[in-house]
Amino acid sequence: MSFVSARSGQVSDGLELLREGDALVLAGDPARYGKPLRVDFAEGRAAHRRRFGGGRGQLIARACGLASGITPNVIDATAGLGRDAFVLASLGAEILLIERVTAIYALLEDGLARAADDPEAAAIVARMHLAHGDATRELAALVAASPVAPQVIHLDPMFPHREKSALVKKEMRLFRELAGDDDDAPRLLEAALDVATHRVVVKRPRKAPPIQGRAPQHVIEGKTSRYDLYVHRSLKA
Repeated sequence: MSFVSARSGQVSDGLELLREGDALVLAGDPARYGKPLRVDFAEGRAAHRRRFGGGRGQLIARACGLASGITPNVIDATAGLGRDAFVLASLGAEILLIERVTAIYALLEDGLARAADDPEAAAIVARMHLAHGDATRELAALVAASPVAPQVIHLDPMFPHREKSALVKKEMRLFRELAGDDDDAPRLLEAALDVATHRVVVKRPRKAPPIQGRAPQHVIEGKTSRYDLYVHRSLKA
């Protein structure tokens, strides 16, 4: 599947990047994909989680090692819509977001640019650095070209769900149309283990098996998801 590099235009059969007000959106048939998809770090779900999300007690913060006096740099190698990266940046972490799908990268770039003009979000997104590339093949080079040291690498590879599953919401269906299932997740994990200096953190559905390969040393479990931790060394203040 090919993608446009421009800010708007046809992305794939039935999906298109469009301008909707001041935002770039990815739109398709509403009956199949729901509302147009956009990245918004200043309003909506991101703003709510920033204000009421639970601080460093959140599962992702604990998994990535954010604790009292400890704020590691994090590479989000499967950035997606940037929601996890925004949570970590809102807690003070410096983040590199890597996204390989051109259309999703364009949405992230647009969302970061708009948030930079928002008084509450600007300081947070200033800690978020965006790179376009395939972390499975280019992780070391992408990290080396960034200002973020790879203390922690966060991975959230797409987990294959059946099309009829209740978990396949319209937004996720649209995302999967572009990203597909991450069949190369084992290779991505190995690349992350080679590059991370302290730990690799993998988000999984709670009952899903670990990524094939090396077994995690620790698991932090929530109600619907869990984090598998692969630890090289301890994070220190």
